[in-house]
Amino acid sequence: MPTFYIVATPIGNLGDVSKRALRILSEVDLILCEDTRVTKKLLDHYQIKTPTLSYHQHSQLKKVEYILDLLKQNKNLVLVSDAGTPGVSDPGNKLISAIITSPGLVVKIVPVPGPSAATAAASISGFPMDKFIFLGFPPTKRKRKKFFEEIRQLADSKYPVIFYESPYRILKTLKELISFINEREIVVCRELTKKFETVYRGEIEEVIKEIEKDKIKGEFVVIVEGKN
Repeated sequence: MPTFYIVATPIGNLGDVSKRALRILSEVDLILCEDTRVTKKLLDHYQIKTPTLSYHQHSQLKKVEYILDLLKQNKNLVLVSDAGTPGVSDPGNKLISAIITSPGLVVKIVPVPGPSAATAAASISGFPMDKFIFLGFPPTKRKRKKFFEEIRQLADSKYPVIFYESPYRILKTLKELISFINEREIVVCRELTKKFETVYRGEIEEVIKEIEKDKIKGEFVVIVEGKN
């Protein structure tokens, strides 16, 4: 029976990868990557020579069929994202669903846990995080108002809300968020585990001013405090 591994990789610091993940990456027949150039940096750092193949949200049906065919040939495969845990804000679960529902195909699907930007940010937020809501990335165009209204409703019901944002939209997003949630504490994490890791804390307007002072780069994690 072939094995399909879901392997978490570092969100920045290459030292955060587990020994188990490295062993599996070196033993499988093929690594499916969100971006092969990004994964190559990790593989080269640990001198892993396993072949790679791109698989991402724009991959066509032919690519999925090719992956299914490899599994039918009893090939052991790994799925990784550019950073963190596959299946969280990326198309990994669509591929897993295709594997599960493929007629006559029996595959052992194994998670190899590790880094996640959402849980890393939650651990240093200082907010009660025994329960929280994760919403992924905000829509870039349509349904943005609905997204922010959902954050307001969830935060008003006492649950902290975590979402991701890119450096290109972080200020726009925070300024839009003010219209829905004001005078509420937030935590914004930038470049987690990397050299220029920064954590901003305070009310939204205060955090915006602090971010505007810095060079805006890297991915962001935003946590909105729940109503205590």
